[in-house]
Amino acid sequence: MSKLFFSTLLFCMIASISIFAAETKETKSIEAAKAWLTLLDSGKYAESWDAAAEYFRNVVKKEKWEELVSPIRKPLGKMLSREIDKTSYATELPGAPDGEYYILTFKTSFENKKSSVETVTMMLEKDGTWKASGYFIK
Repeated sequence: MSKLFFSTLLFCMIASISIFAAETKETKSIEAAKAWLTLLDSGKYAESWDAAAEYFRNVVKKEKWEELVSPIRKPLGKMLSREIDKTSYATELPGAPDGEYYILTFKTSFENKKSSVETVTMMLEKDGTWKASGYFIK
């Protein structure tokens, strides 16, 4: 077999590994975001703060988080459906330390608000886990 064949094969293997690693990161960030959103869905706001990224916990104190999120989420009622809409990867975000981030947008339907968009920013922690570092709903 020719050198060209082996070079092409090696390139394809390396490209496949890179794509798999990126998909795994993205998948892990989405899974972590869904688990974190489940805490919000259950009204476990203090626990959602505990499960958030260290950066998030340093910026927003637990009591303040509960104060902010409770009046926004409670009136929405039960979460009926949630599906991922968009994902975006970044290593730099305004006002945040450099690192690895996924900005995830979900189309979500609640009992009292049929159509909403939730945006969760997931941050890769030093221990290799993805944790929420930002949350917006509209």
